[in-house]
Amino acid sequence: MSRTFSAWVTSGAELLGVTGPFPVDVPWWAEVAPVVERLERALGVRVFVLRMLAVDGGESGRDGHVTYHVEALEPPGPGRLERCPEDRGPLDTDDPLRSPWARADGLRELLGWASGALAALGRPVTGPVDQQRTWNLAGLFRLPTGQGPVWLKATPRFASDEAAVISAFARVDPGLVPAVLAAGERRVLLEHIPGEDCWSADAATVEAGIRRMVAAQAALAGRRPPGLRDRRDPVLGQLAHDLLDGRAALDITEQERDSARALAGRWDRLAQCGLPDTLVHADFHPGNWRSDGRPPVVVDFADAHWGNPVLDCLRLYDFLPEAVRPTAVRAWVDAWRAHAPESDPARALSLAEPLAHLAYAVRYQEFLDGIESSERPYHEGDPATVIREALRRATRPSLGSAEVAG
Repeated sequence: MSRTFSAWVTSGAELLGVTGPFPVDVPWWAEVAPVVERLERALGVRVFVLRMLAVDGGESGRDGHVTYHVEALEPPGPGRLERCPEDRGPLDTDDPLRSPWARADGLRELLGWASGALAALGRPVTGPVDQQRTWNLAGLFRLPTGQGPVWLKATPRFASDEAAVISAFARVDPGLVPAVLAAGERRVLLEHIPGEDCWSADAATVEAGIRRMVAAQAALAGRRPPGLRDRRDPVLGQLAHDLLDGRAALDITEQERDSARALAGRWDRLAQCGLPDTLVHADFHPGNWRSDGRPPVVVDFADAHWGNPVLDCLRLYDFLPEAVRPTAVRAWVDAWRAHAPESDPARALSLAEPLAHLAYAVRYQEFLDGIESSERPYHEGDPATVIREALRRATRPSLGSAEVAG
């Protein structure tokens, strides 16, 4: 097993004890469904994972030994927990950047809101809530109802308003996005989407997903939703310069910093390729697509922004199986040539391939600036890693010339 975990268990303000270590067969720290399942067997009571307290070993959000803060809905029976540590240090800190769902009272309020919203829709929750994921970027829960499961997602203050973004896409293609059942501040209830995540998407699924997304983005050009983050080419270029010139502790050399500054100056050229500013998903990898054999539905719009759609194709390309990457490039180039005949999408891909990674560096630093200290291992070092990848791709692009030519 590549991940093991221990838990500090509370019930309200009381620290009940500790338990673990236990092995789980899912390596990702944020995937807490198997953690909850293992703890409920061991403790005999319902629990929720609130947050990560520490991690020993592992990297990139996976593997190693993780210590979680876990809230029990009622105290477990005698002998189920070991004695409490004398030092409550990790539990006595109250970081102002802590996510609401990482606090026991915030979690209860969130689940209460969801239950009330579904009851008001005539669709009451019919059983225990299943916690699927929790970390600094989202809390994700599955709620059973008589008409099928509903998904509750909560996001941090630096995330986009997912309900507003989904609504914008739904106006031009309702089937492209999940149905929103209810929404509140940084929270949304979504209808379940049948099928599977598209990590192993075949060429037909990839082409259908790209053509559908490009058509929607072309229809939304010039129709920016209120409050959506501005990431147009000049803005991204300036943000990249601000990151490289700022106070963030980037683990890069001065030579790398200077080279990255020079690279960031290329954003002006990208703007000359003629693609319209539109609604960009910004994390358009196949794991955020779901399909049951029909054209995929797109989920997870927390990183959405207003800007150049070329970033979506590049994000998708990097996560696709190698055999279908050429299909993705050709489908995307052809689609934008059809919707914006005066544009040069192939040249945009060539120019943007390294720039996309500078854009990721900006976003990763926003994560680090917006999360509590114990959660920093999820993203620590990510800005430097993608800056180096940007420099590598500036000299050795991964997209082949034949692919870019379409």
